[in-house]
Amino acid sequence: MLLPLQNTILEKIATGQSLAETVDYLCREVETMTDDIVCSVLLLDEEQRLRHLAGPSLPLEYTSAIDGIAIGHGVGSCGTAAFHGEPVLVENIDTHEYWQPYKQLALPLGLKACWSTPIIGSGKVLGTFAFYYRNIRGPSDPERQIVNACVHLCAIAMERDQRMAERRRMADTDGLTGLPNRSRFNEVISEVSRRDGDWALMLVDLDNLKMVNDTFGHGAGDDLIRIVAERMKQECAPGMTFRLGGDEFAVIVPCLVTTDPAELAEKLIYRIKEPADCAGHLIYPAATLGGARAGLERSPQQVRQNADYALYHAKERARGRYLEYQPGLNSSIVKRFRSVQEVDQALRNDRIDAHYQPIIELATGRIMGFETLCRMRMPDGRVIEAAHFHEAMKDAHVAIEITDRMLERIASAASDWTREGLLFSRVGLNLSAADFHRGGLTRRIVDAFERVGLAPGTVVAEVTESVYLAQKDNVIADEIHALREAGIKVALDDFGTGFASLTHLLTVPVDIIKIDKCFVRRLADAGSGSVITKGLLDIARGLGIWVVAEGIEEEAQAEQLVSLDCKAGQGYFFARPVDRDSVREMLEVSNYHADWMRILRERQHLALDKAS
Repeated sequence: MLLPLQNTILEKIATGQSLAETVDYLCREVETMTDDIVCSVLLLDEEQRLRHLAGPSLPLEYTSAIDGIAIGHGVGSCGTAAFHGEPVLVENIDTHEYWQPYKQLALPLGLKACWSTPIIGSGKVLGTFAFYYRNIRGPSDPERQIVNACVHLCAIAMERDQRMAERRRMADTDGLTGLPNRSRFNEVISEVSRRDGDWALMLVDLDNLKMVNDTFGHGAGDDLIRIVAERMKQECAPGMTFRLGGDEFAVIVPCLVTTDPAELAEKLIYRIKEPADCAGHLIYPAATLGGARAGLERSPQQVRQNADYALYHAKERARGRYLEYQPGLNSSIVKRFRSVQEVDQALRNDRIDAHYQPIIELATGRIMGFETLCRMRMPDGRVIEAAHFHEAMKDAHVAIEITDRMLERIASAASDWTREGLLFSRVGLNLSAADFHRGGLTRRIVDAFERVGLAPGTVVAEVTESVYLAQKDNVIADEIHALREAGIKVALDDFGTGFASLTHLLTVPVDIIKIDKCFVRRLADAGSGSVITKGLLDIARGLGIWVVAEGIEEEAQAEQLVSLDCKAGQGYFFARPVDRDSVREMLEVSNYHADWMRILRERQHLALDKAS
């Protein structure tokens, strides 16, 4: 009787059914095995309090009354068992000293005895498994066997649940500051926006972080980030301060009735600018804040955008202060105009450069090549991603100039690496719609590489899905054909973000598909995420198309992609984009990713151990 139940519970654990559902099922099945028992499972929380998990035959009034009771000697059967880590048998609840404060809860329900066993995993008490009896008695030998099996199963289920919870917590937590990260911020702002009542968002930009890093070292910069994060956390509502990355923080003000954003901003500015000891250096931090109220516009995306506008305006006009968004503060036209001016100035001052993110052959760890990403160095020395001047890229002239600059940088860097004997296959160049409609794209790429003595096949032309689909007059389709005829591989970038389907690949073939990071993020989902990705990989393999997975941020994602036979991947798990000198240093050491090779070897050893 026990073996089938054990197999069923283990299957539920393995397939990811929730802890509460799994343990509730266990209790219900166990209660059918004997006449007068009522089964109960309690969790022990971090505050050493018992929390109701399962007790299908216990009324809500009872489970609510015992939920949250602190464990200790003499705290009923379960509280005592959890406290001492030993089973506790009370054969008569009415007379036993442990139950005197609680017997009026149990006796009216006909519960006359209680045998509680601690659930122990990894050397600590995780909870308790209890049999209540409707008669004054202790457990029989068969019941002892049942409880031994159930306690073991509960320990497995609870430990897995804790591991999953820790993974979720780590995925939602910034490693440097302990604050919730960007992922968690996106979840919380969506939750807050669905509530009644007005709310607000503040974006906080830490000033001069790069100067601190460059002057005193990154240890001092990290200390500065940690100190500012702690000060902000102390002033804001619990769980409402986030580190979005780098020097950027966010604060959600969930209720404007109790908190005025402007007043909170003044408190934050005052606290942040207090002197800080950073790696032995006395530093005076400063921050610039921009905010936006939800008001009639409750969309979190719009509120975030408005806060961005306000922060942008504050950094231009009121650095070190707080500005709140007002309608008309930054129209899209003005914003684009300013962005175009900024990028144009950067081009003239040679502040637009290429950074390179490695693309890894997942089965071997070999660095196959790189994707080139545009970066702009600000007058104060900060290096910003292309996403920050995306508005400017909508201007065709700017987009073309950026591509020309990137093409020149890539050809120069690839030539240097080749001359120095460094091993790599190809370097990706991102193209815009303007590059195709300008005409002569293939010839410009071929000429740029021939000038430095390299074959045009050294470059991969990366085309976003939106550009790929814009084939109204066949200009893009014809140019893609010309690129491939010239020996230039064509990659379809960000696949899955638009409306492209694999049928498009039959009419306008490409060589590589780059799966968008949204699919990679969903790999952990038990449902559609991995199924869609596997289907895509299978079809692409049948069409002879290489697949590169983008946005790999976790080891588990990389391992799952290997199991799906995905050929290559890139993302922060392997490396962030770096400049050409860093690429040289990387390839001088090895053209293999050392950490990933180590993980692959460990996987092989585990597989061999299992096989033997």
